[in-house]
Amino acid sequence: MAPTRTKSGREETLDEYRSKRDFTRTPEPSGDGGGPEPGAPLFVVQRHRARRLHYDFRLEIDGVLASWAVPKGPTLDPKARRAAFHVEDHPMEYADFEGIIPAGEYGGGDVIVWDTGTWQPAEGVDDPGRALAGGELHLDMYGEKLRGRFVLVRTGNDSNRERWLLLHKKDEFAKGGWDPEEHPRSVLSGRTNEEVKADPDRMWQSDQPPARAAVPLKAAADPAGDDELRELDELRASGGTWHVFGRELKVTNLDKVLFPGRPGEEPVTKRELLRYAARIAPTALPYLRRRAFNMHRYPNGAEEKGFWHKELPNHAPDWLPRWNNPDADPGETQTYLVVDEPAALVWAANFGALDWHAWTSTVDHPDRPTWALVDLDPGDDTSWEDMLALARLHRTALEHVGVRSRPKVTGRRGIQIWVPIAPGPDFAATRAWVEKLSRTVGAVVPELVSWKWEVKERKGKARLDYTQNAVNKTLVAPYSPRPAPGAPVSAPIDWTELEDPGLRPDGFTIRSIVDRIAERGDLFQELLDHPQKLPSLD
Repeated sequence: MAPTRTKSGREETLDEYRSKRDFTRTPEPSGDGGGPEPGAPLFVVQRHRARRLHYDFRLEIDGVLASWAVPKGPTLDPKARRAAFHVEDHPMEYADFEGIIPAGEYGGGDVIVWDTGTWQPAEGVDDPGRALAGGELHLDMYGEKLRGRFVLVRTGNDSNRERWLLLHKKDEFAKGGWDPEEHPRSVLSGRTNEEVKADPDRMWQSDQPPARAAVPLKAAADPAGDDELRELDELRASGGTWHVFGRELKVTNLDKVLFPGRPGEEPVTKRELLRYAARIAPTALPYLRRRAFNMHRYPNGAEEKGFWHKELPNHAPDWLPRWNNPDADPGETQTYLVVDEPAALVWAANFGALDWHAWTSTVDHPDRPTWALVDLDPGDDTSWEDMLALARLHRTALEHVGVRSRPKVTGRRGIQIWVPIAPGPDFAATRAWVEKLSRTVGAVVPELVSWKWEVKERKGKARLDYTQNAVNKTLVAPYSPRPAPGAPVSAPIDWTELEDPGLRPDGFTIRSIVDRIAERGDLFQELLDHPQKLPSLD
């Protein structure tokens, strides 16, 4: 195996890698997790669609991944000579990085692990690092796609980068005409770059060692298990350490009443809220992931006045995902919680967040919404039947223009309609579209609707609020509790449920919604797979 550098040497060789990346924005590993594992040295080849498609060819040497960009990709064809450009060393944790580097960041694009395995220097190569410094390395590769004897040869410099050639020797593994593009799938997930781009299934927690750095997003589909919930139940009233979703959470004041009970019902304690958060987190996560999270905190319970808490506090655990807003002005929130893993939502609930709000744009493109929102805000004189009438009119209008959408009761008095949109239009364009749609609806029932901003000027009428379509403005997230008696939940509903005489805006609670999901499923889920362009309303 190649000799391992000292820790200081490893840190020094990663300086260029780190200097090119903002780890508050990119999910790539920072290299803080440790060095190589014992055993034969690793190699990885990543298919990387950045400004141009290329393959990143990486060899474990001296405790890091020595790296080359190979535009046409490695091949088993012994007649082919592949140009390779030496780039900065990468950390060992990068060996199984697969996902999306945000646009605007260095190397922005989608990445898959195209091949991986082990390698050995060829006979007579005692020190691979020294061989590379000398400009030529012969090696044997043992991958799923790449096998046999390869040679790297330095040929010169190009724009301050070393030019190399990568070629395959004529041996038993050589195959004439072998094209890497005919083998496009990841050996890690079995998916193509397109599939990873459309639906990334992992994120990175770069502060973790390699074995725990990659957090599966899809694998988080299971709620907290019986053992985890039992551990919560057995904690004393004052709290303790709860092991949930692979994290250690310090939870406190578990028997504190956070929601008063409804008539004939017991009040809801903090322990029950944490249990709910742990059970609902995997279902709620798709609507929170990669989004700045605004916490409406009620540390003394829903009967006391709450307050908005957006800045992630300094005492928050280091493992919590977060985002530093590069556009924040002095005095504005700089660092937001990002609920990229289920334990983060449980942490927020323990922090007193009874109301969960996430931005309608992602941290990757904060000025480009992925949801268009219609907020049916009742006035003092608006009846529930009036609200249903307004929702049905919007349903008809949206169906008429061929737009897929779903309603959601707010858990208080209102109804919201969420429309998934493909990234592209900015908030101003989205807001203008929703305004035009709602003004068309409002013209049908002017007796029910006011366009005045001030509540007292609306004379008890409802407002069709399109102004929530703006950066840093939010509506309550699907499945969020609401600070009211009984802990009602903002629950997605089917359009047909608008005809159900038993439907109420606050009819679902943290005690009933999990069973409803088990029976009906997540009624917003289909929206996640159908981003759409907003059609012209002219």
